[in-house]
Amino acid sequence: MHDPSRDAGLIQVLAERLASQRLPRILDIKANVDRGEVLKDMDLAFLEEVLADAGKIAPLVGAHPEWQDLVGRVMQLYKQVTTKALENQEREAGSNGRF
Repeated sequence: MHDPSRDAGLIQVLAERLASQRLPRILDIKANVDRGEVLKDMDLAFLEEVLADAGKIAPLVGAHPEWQDLVGRVMQLYKQVTTKALENQEREAGSNGRF
C-alpha cells in the first residue's frame, strides 16, 4: 500500500532530478551517439544507474498511472540512445576488424 503524501514527495524529488540531472545528461549522450560516437565508461555507468533506479521506482509508477506516459517516453529515449550506441560500437568494432 502506498502512502499518498509520501508518494507525492518522492514523485516531486524524482521529477526534479529528471528535469535537472537525468534528462540533460541523456540528451547530451544522445547527441554524442547521434554523431556516431560510442559510449564512454561514465555514460555506461550512468545508464546502468538509471536502469537500476527504474526497477526500484516501478511499483511507485504502477501506483500512479498519471506518471506512466512520462516514464514510458523517458524509457523510450533511453532505448533509442542505447540502440544507437550499440550500432556505433558494432560499426567501430567492424571497422577495426574485430567482432
